[in-house]
Amino acid sequence: MKRIFYIAAALGIISVLRPAAAEDAKINTLTDQEKAAGWKLLFDGKDFDGWHNFKHEGVRAGWQIKDGAMVCADPHEAGDIVTEGQYDWFELQLDYNISEAGNSGIMFHVTDEGNRVWATGPEFQLEDNKAAEDPIRCGWLYGLYVPPTDTKTGKPIDATKPVGEWNHVRLIVSPSKCVHEINGMTYFEYVLGSDDFNMRVARSKFGKMPHFAKSNIGYIALQGDHGQVSFRNIKLRSIPAKPAAPK
Repeated sequence: MKRIFYIAAALGIISVLRPAAAEDAKINTLTDQEKAAGWKLLFDGKDFDGWHNFKHEGVRAGWQIKDGAMVCADPHEAGDIVTEGQYDWFELQLDYNISEAGNSGIMFHVTDEGNRVWATGPEFQLEDNKAAEDPIRCGWLYGLYVPPTDTKTGKPIDATKPVGEWNHVRLIVSPSKCVHEINGMTYFEYVLGSDDFNMRVARSKFGKMPHFAKSNIGYIALQGDHGQVSFRNIKLRSIPAKPAAPK
């Protein structure tokens, strides 16, 4: 009887481990369908190839590779990192896991004309909405766009998961529209360079930054000086500037 119990227990453990192992196998990989659709990995889970600190060679010691994730483990020794390549119109997807009271961000169209990545690149804010000090919440376009109000809470919609859990980001940057999504929920859309966008920039702190959001191509940056945060499954596909003509 005891033997049967031990066998059953062992099988139970194996059944629990199998989904986890299967999930781990999918991290930082592309399916055949994704490859056919033009997706490319920006991080392989093994090293920092394709990334460097902004305006510096290499990656500082505060950034580490842990369990297949790119981790800002020590914000005091990390700094913002950027892609080697520059991108104009694209769809970016990634997973992030942020620490308690953590604060980070994803900037795009970052150029070397500014002293900081946020001096040129608009920022998709990342943070622990529960405990972070910055009032700009996760998923917002920093200082510019806020999602609509959730009628249940009376606050802007919030699809983030608690600290310690992985969240999924989808960011579309195209000539016709930009889209912010977290965990499958669309927050808002906007158009770079539109009258509405330019008006919001002019009224914000970015209005005093001469190169902010002026370039339609640049690096993608991950902020690494405001708290601990991890990234994985960073992938991107290019979006044509103009839709393909019908055949």
